[in-house]
Amino acid sequence: MELSRPELFDFCGVSMIHCFTENWDKVQNFKARPDDIVIATYAKAGTTWVSQILDLLYFGKSDPGRQTSIPIYERVPFLEMSIPKFFMGAELAEKMTTVPRIIKTHFPVQFMPKSFWEENCKIIYVARNAKDNVVSFFHFDRMNMVQPEPGDWPSYLQRFQEGKVVFGSWYDHVKGWWEKKQTYANIHYMFYEDLIEDTAQEIEKICSFLNISPTQEEKGRVRREVGFDAMKKNEMTNYSTLGVFDFKISPFMRKGKVSDWKNHFTVAQKDFIKLLNQKKMTNTTLRFRTEI
Repeated sequence: MELSRPELFDFCGVSMIHCFTENWDKVQNFKARPDDIVIATYAKAGTTWVSQILDLLYFGKSDPGRQTSIPIYERVPFLEMSIPKFFMGAELAEKMTTVPRIIKTHFPVQFMPKSFWEENCKIIYVARNAKDNVVSFFHFDRMNMVQPEPGDWPSYLQRFQEGKVVFGSWYDHVKGWWEKKQTYANIHYMFYEDLIEDTAQEIEKICSFLNISPTQEEKGRVRREVGFDAMKKNEMTNYSTLGVFDFKISPFMRKGKVSDWKNHFTVAQKDFIKLLNQKKMTNTTLRFRTEI
């Protein structure tokens, strides 16, 4: 499929591209069900990782062939993605027969379709520290032909700091969902760094939030199958079957580490983003770790 790089534009105060706004009415009128589970993240913050965890927790025992025959982007559809004749996330989600439906989004909190709030759906939000998030996003944009051309690293970092990347400001995104958590009880806010540090413990927290009780054997299988190396090799999770990515530039699943930012940031860039973090994160109790 021939694809051309899109242009970024302002959409209701958030930098977006057309494939996430063209199906706007359909997405906003999406009919959530009370047992739907949403995985919400800023892009490149562990979305696929948590998607695979949930899919295995719910269907790993009852439908083991599902994980070896259906790619993750069909098992956990991307709600707002809209590329006609190629991938329509809302339509794919509507057709799902699984219970629960597990759906992912990169929307900032203010863009979430109202039915998810009305149905009191459970939402898992995964946040990743800004330094590692921007590095991962940069390499992702290099190889993703439906994202704008990233340019060089210094200019990309500057645009990220200004919120001029797809889905807008990382600061607004993570803070917006954090603030929503204070008034909406059905959000489980988790951190990529915690998931790296102790995957088993974070899986336990997810199970508790979702009120599910898999056996120790089942949880052990989940931990084995969601290891980074296992998922990177797995065609059903590594996105190698999706034709919009150029793996010659970079793999979809690149490193999956904390502190890779140290391999990219100059001293000046490190100091600048530190000052920006201090300014942007002043009026919030939200805190991140950039090392573990």
